[in-house]
Amino acid sequence: MKFTQTNKAPSAIGPYSQAVVANGMVFTSGQIALTPDGVMLEDDIRVQTKQVLTNLGEVLQASGASLDSVIKTTIFLASMDDFGVVNEIYAEAFGSHKPARSTVAVKTLPKNALVEIDAIALVK
Repeated sequence: MKFTQTNKAPSAIGPYSQAVVANGMVFTSGQIALTPDGVMLEDDIRVQTKQVLTNLGEVLQASGASLDSVIKTTIFLASMDDFGVVNEIYAEAFGSHKPARSTVAVKTLPKNALVEIDAIALVK
């Protein structure tokens, strides 16, 4: 088992790792719209979703994977009203690659984020 740490994505804000690599797979922690230096981005679902996917990509890359090797994602939304916008940006990021996915609405996310995404991927 290997724990991932990259300064190209925000550090964990609790007692957990950005990702764990085990048995040829990467399990990421949920990513929110923090910049790598820990600044929370504005309260805009488009801006936040793009940052979340950027963070996710960096953590995957540091783990030996990429968005193209993702098997499953889970999206957590503060409001299902944002589903369409998040779906649009998510589709742009993943292109023709379509991993399995769950999307759930939650009451509150860390730092009052609007969106959080985690992933399971294969190491390349």
